[in-house]
Amino acid sequence: MEPSGPQPRWSKSSEQSTTQAPGFPLLLILLLTSTLQMPGPESDGSKPSLPPGMVLGPDGKPCKICTAFRNWKPPKPNVQDSVASTQSRKKTTAAMMAALASGKGFVSQPEPDIRPEHCPPDVEQLGRATWTFLHTTAAYYPERPTPNQRANMLSLLRSLPVLYPCSHCASHLEDNIKTHPPDVSGRVALSRWLCQRHNDVNVRLGKSSFDCSIEKTDERWKDGPSDGSCD
Repeated sequence: MEPSGPQPRWSKSSEQSTTQAPGFPLLLILLLTSTLQMPGPESDGSKPSLPPGMVLGPDGKPCKICTAFRNWKPPKPNVQDSVASTQSRKKTTAAMMAALASGKGFVSQPEPDIRPEHCPPDVEQLGRATWTFLHTTAAYYPERPTPNQRANMLSLLRSLPVLYPCSHCASHLEDNIKTHPPDVSGRVALSRWLCQRHNDVNVRLGKSSFDCSIEKTDERWKDGPSDGSCD
């Protein structure tokens, strides 16, 4: 039986809405899913950033013994730096006020980059210890060494580029020894040779050179200053 009156105008649009509506949430779900699956900045396979000044070892990992302690850790975020700086200023001001109140003058502040004693050595401590050992050994080396003593000293010096833990330091030393072969003929010659090699490092690092006369090397590594301050 056919209807007697005109059909409502909304029936066609209602039918279209019924057939098209399910497609919209499906499209939205697909868009959201594809967005969630897009690779982020951490999924590109890039390596984490290293602290400024950190040196990589031969194995491609951060090398602590090749790097100064102050460069072992990455820089703190700016917000923390600001808070730490504010706290440091407050502590400094409090210490200064306490010192002035007690009549003792200003209080020296600890160095922020000092390596704690329980931490492994860094490149600077290792370098100082190695040079101290070498200079002192040369200062007590015989004036007229036996062939066996000369051979042992040569073996020691030539083993350093092979065994030294800091790889880039060892490479520099190896090149230097090839250019300037060790002089183990006697105490004076060996002390001068080591002092010159040490000065090569100082110049490369922008430091001042040391007087390599036997009087100065003996004063520094054997006898101490003439004023008796080390006696």
